Formats: sequence, structure tokens, C-alpha cells
Amino acid sequence: MPHFTIEYSANLDGRLDMGKVVEVVRNAAVETGIFPLGGIRVRAIRCEHYAIADSRGDYGFLDMVLRLGEGRDLATRKTAGEHIFRALSQHLDPVFSASKLALSFDMQINDKETSWKRNNIHEALKAEAVHG
Repeated sequence: MPHFTIEYSANLDGRLDMGKVVEVVRNAAVETGIFPLGGIRVRAIRCEHYAIADSRGDYGFLDMVLRLGEGRDLATRKTAGEHIFRALSQHLDPVFSASKLALSFDMQINDKETSWKRNNIHEALKAEAVHG
């Protein structure tokens, strides 16, 4: 259940294509090889109301949180997180060059005892792989 939630300041709308951002994150997650394809979710939430530092209107932020299930050791999580952060950071290089931006990424592990899921996407992908 790798679920990525990206919150970003509304003033980034003219500076980057959020559709491309979510694809960069999704692709990087797939490249790690540690997440089941059918479980990957990347969503972006535009924050209309925000305050950053001394409230200059040109400061922007992009904050990403990854929630994932238990079972991966720290080294594996760190390697995957570094890969994903690097891909996102490189994609945002032009925004960093042209403006002030705060980028953050945190990984959280959900406790399996208090995390409920229902998903039939995994089976659909398996059937598609078998039957084309």
C-alpha cells in the first residue's frame, strides 16, 4: 500500500505541471521494485491557504508523505525513499532555479492492526499479465 500524498502551495500552479509530478513519483516508486504495482497511489492536493516563512507570496512548498504497510526493513525503505526523493527533486530543479521552494518527503509505516484495505486491482493486473 504505497500511498503518496503531495500537498503543494497554490502558487506553484504556474510553475509546474502537477500531472507530471505525480507521474514522476509513480514511476520512481515502480523503479524501486519494492512496491506492488496495484497498490501504488499518488495524489496531489492543492493548498489554497498557506503561510510560509515571512509570508512572501513567491515562496512555495511541496510536501510529500508516503504511507506504507509494515514488512520492509529500514535499509530497503531508505534506499527506496532516496530514489524517489532524488527523482522528484531533479524534476523540480527548474522550479528551484527560478524561485524559492521548500521540498519535503516523509515516510510513515501503517500499523497492520489498525489499517484496513480492500483492493481488486492486484488481481486485475495479474489477469492482464496472464491473458494480455
